[in-house]
Amino acid sequence: MTSEKVLLAVDARGVATVTLNRPEIGNAYDPDMLAVLIEGLTRLAGDAAVRALVIRGAGRHFQAGADINWLARAAGFAPAEAFAASMATTRAMQLLNEFPKPTIAVVRGACFGGGCGIVCCVDVALATPDALFGLTEVRVGVAPTPISTHMVHAMGLRHTRRYALTGERFDAAEACRIGLVHEVVAADAIEQRVAEVLDAVFLSAPGAIAVTKASFLAANGLTLTEREMAILAHEGWMQRNSAEGREGTAAFREKRRPGWYAGPLPRAPGETRL
Repeated sequence: MTSEKVLLAVDARGVATVTLNRPEIGNAYDPDMLAVLIEGLTRLAGDAAVRALVIRGAGRHFQAGADINWLARAAGFAPAEAFAASMATTRAMQLLNEFPKPTIAVVRGACFGGGCGIVCCVDVALATPDALFGLTEVRVGVAPTPISTHMVHAMGLRHTRRYALTGERFDAAEACRIGLVHEVVAADAIEQRVAEVLDAVFLSAPGAIAVTKASFLAANGLTLTEREMAILAHEGWMQRNSAEGREGTAAFREKRRPGWYAGPLPRAPGETRL
């Protein structure tokens, strides 16, 4: 890969490691990162020598969602450019979800917005106890439509409805309980656990894995057509370019409450909160 925002290495066993590499801003994504990720996933999917893919974040955090400065600029994009930006996110998630080899996410630190989307799209998700999650798009006035189907597939509609609508943050134990991650592993043991999962992959026939994964996704309606992706991307950019989207990103950058915040529920005289 040519961009330093995404690092790629393939070892002698055929394990491809994709590292999101913007540690100074929590590996937040922007168009450059998405473009390189799309190109890399497309190329690796067709490489017969690649047996598995591991995705990581550089530094302390896994992936903190969209770059807020890019979101602020995108709120003023013309329709065609705004749609293309949303389609890039939608495409990257689709390629990861339908990647024909086993995929593993190693989650440490912050995992917000699109970071949760990545976790929803992999086959095996491992997290350290310090990992912190949040489907936080609504907090900045945007909608997580590019990752919405993947969230429902991973966590179920019930849990997705709660966390995507409230934007609440939750810890690794809760992420495991609701199905976002498979295991929570101590930081000093997680690399050994990754190695064990990869060893299990190497014991399995690559062709059988590809057919099994494709069958699971297709038979259960978990793949996306071009039309479906276009609809998700359209919904995403429309909300991002709305007055709420502009206000939400401005409030985040200015470290203030957004205009729609009504304040805490007033307490009645004599009322005791449980």
